[in-house]
Amino acid sequence: MFFSGDPTNRKRVDLRGRSSKERDRQKLLEQTRLERNRRLWLRQKNSAALKIQKYFRGRKAVEVERVKVREQFYRSYGKHCQNVDRHFFGPDSEFLRQLIFFVNARDINDFSILVETCRLIQHFGRDSRDVVELFAGLDYLSNHSLVVYRLKQLSFACIQAIHHNRNELKDQLLMTGDESSEPATVLLQALVLLLDPKLPWACKTVGYLMQRNAFSLFREVILTATENMNAKGSSGKVSALEHVLACMISHVGQSPCTCSNVDPQWSFSFQILTIPFLWQTFPYLKQVFASRSLIKYYTNQMALYVQNHASVLPTDILNEFPGYACILGNILETTGAALSQPDCSFEMALDLAAVTTFLLEALPPIKSSSGESSTVGEDDMIVGDDSVEIILDDNLQQQITNAIDSRFLVQLTNVLFGGISTVHGSHDEGPDDKEVAAVAAACAFLHVTFNTLPLERIMTALAYRTELVPVLWNFMKRCHQNQKWPSLPERFSYLLGDAPGWLLPLSVFCPVYKHMLMIVDNEEFYEQEKPLSLKDVRCLIVILRQALWQLLWVNPSAHPSSGKSISNSSGQKKHPVEAIQRRVGTVASELLSQLQDWNNRRQFTPPSDFHADGVNDYFISQAVMEGTKAHGILKQAPFLIPFTSRVKIFTSQLASVRQRQEAHGVFTRNRFRIRRDHILEDAYNQMSALSEEDLRGLIRVTFVNEFGVEEAGIDGGGIFKDFMENITRAAFDVQYGLFKETADHLLYPNPGSGMIHEQHLQFFHFLGSLLAKAMFEGILVDIPFATFFLSKLKQKYNYLNDLPSLDPELYRHLIFLKHYKGDISELELYFVIVNNEYGEQTEEELLPGGKNIRVTNDNVITFIHLVSNHRLNFQLLISGSLDSLDVDDLRHNTNYAGGYHGEHYVIEMFWEVLKSFSLENQKRFLKFVTGCSRGPLLGFKYLEPLFCIQRAGGSASEEALDRLPTSATCMNLLKLPPYRSKEQLETKLLYAINADAGFDLS
Repeated sequence: MFFSGDPTNRKRVDLRGRSSKERDRQKLLEQTRLERNRRLWLRQKNSAALKIQKYFRGRKAVEVERVKVREQFYRSYGKHCQNVDRHFFGPDSEFLRQLIFFVNARDINDFSILVETCRLIQHFGRDSRDVVELFAGLDYLSNHSLVVYRLKQLSFACIQAIHHNRNELKDQLLMTGDESSEPATVLLQALVLLLDPKLPWACKTVGYLMQRNAFSLFREVILTATENMNAKGSSGKVSALEHVLACMISHVGQSPCTCSNVDPQWSFSFQILTIPFLWQTFPYLKQVFASRSLIKYYTNQMALYVQNHASVLPTDILNEFPGYACILGNILETTGAALSQPDCSFEMALDLAAVTTFLLEALPPIKSSSGESSTVGEDDMIVGDDSVEIILDDNLQQQITNAIDSRFLVQLTNVLFGGISTVHGSHDEGPDDKEVAAVAAACAFLHVTFNTLPLERIMTALAYRTELVPVLWNFMKRCHQNQKWPSLPERFSYLLGDAPGWLLPLSVFCPVYKHMLMIVDNEEFYEQEKPLSLKDVRCLIVILRQALWQLLWVNPSAHPSSGKSISNSSGQKKHPVEAIQRRVGTVASELLSQLQDWNNRRQFTPPSDFHADGVNDYFISQAVMEGTKAHGILKQAPFLIPFTSRVKIFTSQLASVRQRQEAHGVFTRNRFRIRRDHILEDAYNQMSALSEEDLRGLIRVTFVNEFGVEEAGIDGGGIFKDFMENITRAAFDVQYGLFKETADHLLYPNPGSGMIHEQHLQFFHFLGSLLAKAMFEGILVDIPFATFFLSKLKQKYNYLNDLPSLDPELYRHLIFLKHYKGDISELELYFVIVNNEYGEQTEEELLPGGKNIRVTNDNVITFIHLVSNHRLNFQLLISGSLDSLDVDDLRHNTNYAGGYHGEHYVIEMFWEVLKSFSLENQKRFLKFVTGCSRGPLLGFKYLEPLFCIQRAGGSASEEALDRLPTSATCMNLLKLPPYRSKEQLETKLLYAINADAGFDLS
């Protein structure tokens, strides 16, 4: 290029190092690529347009052709098939070819023709030989391809016709062929005839129908039929629809069946078994399904696919009828018969356990008739999940709980553990694959069952009618001795992931063995060494101790245990391993505590066997501080910590409290004049109103003699100790009526104390404060409490072996019953117990309707447990009712002051808010206003004084509305500001009752 004289036409320099030729080349390639893509898009667009045109032209041509064939059919055979005889169904006739070509289930005329055709088939085909000859002539082998094709199409056309017209036919769908000649019955009866298993084309036809998703169509037909169960039904006879379903499911899995596999989403298992209460509508189908080979096949199919149930189950009918719950109820209702067969296979039991485990794990907790909801506590719920709470239909719950009864548990456990030895072999012999699979299946199923279903009927059957405990113990003992715990099979990996192999077995073994110990007597445990030898119990203690220490200290779960069992909430689905860890932490703690009680009663192992190896000075320093991991262990599993260490922790805590309060000058000094001959009444009247801070302060006592003269002496602490000794002697004297004594002269609260002292509950509360003061001051008080009462003070449960200390005669009678060899029903015992207090006899039922339930050999264990439980666990009589708060009863027995009255708008809001509280918050409210989290056993009219709500803060000023509710527990008084809205009242009240401020808000 020559210079033009224009300085702007300088050569451009690309600082990236590329020449303009290279840049132009890249631009050209990009343009070429875009153009090529544009041409490709145009070709695809044109091709798609041509296909659509061809499709619509082809479809239109087909419709035209169908009209022609239909008209030809009418001319040849008549609009109502009046010209048809049996020869027209043969392979050489055009009758069926034309019919299956033009028939349209939505066309009323075609529907009528199809019905008449089916009526003729039933008329001409009297038995299977007639049917084969009707469609194939004399040579089936030569014509079988044509015959099979025609009958596939004809069968599916019948199903389509019933499905498309199901709303018009709904009153006919459950009729029998013998009772009706209605169109729906005719179509269904023809299907029964065509799908007869003895016919040579049956399998191929059924396979074709399943590939066309026939079960999905039948599902909608059944749901329509059962919308109105008052429709004209079968009156106990087998309906034609039921016969068709029985024919279809019978082909699957049976030799020489050649049915091809079908997508599980459209199978009988996931389309039909998800219909609620299926067997109520189809009892004959239930019998067919329950046959060994069929239920084995379908259970295996579900075991393979059920873990992906979200993608294979149809849409739920209603929220209270989720598909997974319906399929669980239906499958459980039919498995009992199969499990009871002597040739029931181990593989089927494994599949059944896998299926029911997964489906049960998806269920919300189910309540029993008595309100028991498995082992669930409110505090176990993990909040913050956006999922909608599912409440199952009551009848569906009943179907599931009735199916998992003691008989089912015994049958399933016996099939799984059949052939597995309960005798300990060589130490070097670890469990084989079959034993691992059996233990995993049983434990996974029972773990989920414990968390979902009520336990009232489950535990006794597992403990006394199965080999669960000896099999699990033999398994765990060998694994522990070999220091090798096998991992669970893959089908249960969703429960545990890579958690240790001991976790799931312990979650089942601990509660069942603990249940067995509930009614084991001393002779059985110590002398006969049942249910485990004392050597094995010592080994079990080591396993439990190590497991607990691992769970609570070495590797605790992300959500610390509250000491309760795990709820089957959405949080458990997200954290199944943590849920099992928390459950094992709870049940292992309870069992180890119970074994320590047995060892305290008669030592069979050194106390140090219960102590964890890792308790050191650092642990003790942490345990002193609330909220630490070590402090949590101290509360949940104190037996892991040696007694001397626990004493150190307690004294350190007391010293810390004293130093903290002395530094703030909090301690107060209180002086009281006490008459020696009225020591308990004077002390109660003057001291019961003391706050917690007052009780921690100095208390000085001046005694007044019988002449009203103060005794000489200055109380430097010694007089107060003398006061404590005298008042405890007076209060715990059985003559006073608050306490009774056993035959060994050990004290326990008198269940009839309310008949003697109107304010007996307040006296018990006051005595508890005095004992706490004695411990705070280091004053030893010699009070010989009965062991079963000490257990109650430690919030532990009492069992049969605790009964001798309270009622040795009753204990002997119960042991006699337990070992009675004859027919117990002949003894004429019923589930009632007679209470005899102060000469007054009352009869109390141990179960609802107990006076009509006779004690037999089958239920005597339950009877013994209930009697010992009634005699030993009298917590309600002492501490009031724990199960629920009767808000209406409290409202009916409430006084008002300060301008409030029963119809005041603030009072109306208050009762609405209190009713809406959870049980835990209602208990906290009671604790806030009365000092006790439980209401009186006989109702709030026995609360002394009656509950009172007083207006606080004067007018509804802004200053008053910012105040919190306060209380005076000594007067059962709530001081409630006049809040303007229910939301504000709820917020303030919740804050007050959850502040744990003690008397600071009083």
